[in-house]
Amino acid sequence: MTTRDVTSWRAVAAATGAADRTAAEDGIRLAYRTAGLTEPARFVWADSPRAAVEAVEQLDGAGKSVREEVRTRPWAHERRSTYDALGAMGWAARWSATGAQLWDTTSALAERIRVGVVAELAGKSGDGTAVRLVLLDAVLGQHDAAWLAAFEESERLAGLAQVARNAGWWWPYENAVVVAERPETLHRDEAGRLDRADGPALAYRDGFALHAWRGMPVPAAFLEELDSLTPQRIREEANAELRRVMLEHFGYDRYLEESAAEPVHRDETGVLWRVPLPGDEDVVMVEVVNSTPEPDGTHRTYWLRVPPSTRTAKDGVAWTFGLGGEEYAPLRQT
Repeated sequence: MTTRDVTSWRAVAAATGAADRTAAEDGIRLAYRTAGLTEPARFVWADSPRAAVEAVEQLDGAGKSVREEVRTRPWAHERRSTYDALGAMGWAARWSATGAQLWDTTSALAERIRVGVVAELAGKSGDGTAVRLVLLDAVLGQHDAAWLAAFEESERLAGLAQVARNAGWWWPYENAVVVAERPETLHRDEAGRLDRADGPALAYRDGFALHAWRGMPVPAAFLEELDSLTPQRIREEANAELRRVMLEHFGYDRYLEESAAEPVHRDETGVLWRVPLPGDEDVVMVEVVNSTPEPDGTHRTYWLRVPPSTRTAKDGVAWTFGLGGEEYAPLRQT
């Protein structure tokens, strides 16, 4: 498989916008025929995985789930035959060049969607068992891209691949199939994690959405106040993880400046600052000045976040180079 092929499946996993319903339904029919099943008599479309779960719960006369037949068995058969043909090392190389490049981001995204659906549909009791059971019947469509990338030429998986390229998650039953639309928007950082400060990182047309900052789930209301943060509000936040998000958005250097922090150590490398945070580790940073002047003759100041255990500025600067303070002796500071 070429890099171009992996890139195309990466695009499938990240695709947004309306599904091609005709192409997706044709792919589902092909998957049923390939599995030796009668084509489904009815298709039910839903605007999100959440809406799809609700639709499944209301299905009448759909029959039993056939996920095992249309997805699990052909998948396992294809993997076994590919493994037998390539051998252990050959299979490892195939997976490394294909699915492994997509697995972390797609599997993490699928899990976030599951958690979000359960959280919204579990009800006041908080018991999401019934919702989780419905989710077990889902074929992940576009979010099966990692596995499908490893079997690009498989005729046995052609139907599954066609659905993945054209729709979101789907639920196959004997007489009916529920199919979810793809998301309308998706925002991720360089590492592939859900990330957006000014709205939902993942949103579907019916309003089902996930909010996140650099991969960490956050409440929608939390993001709304990021632009009006103050050092006091940050200190008052009881949730340590949310407080760290606040600090990253606000800026550690700005937080130190506006908190009236006092330096705890100075030496030839810079100034060490420390600000205690209730119920969390201290914010400790080294302030260093670039010895190389900017074009206008000024010298830029940098702030380096260092471990709370740091006791001297030199130790902090050395830590950023992976050294101990006693080892750090630059010939020329830049």
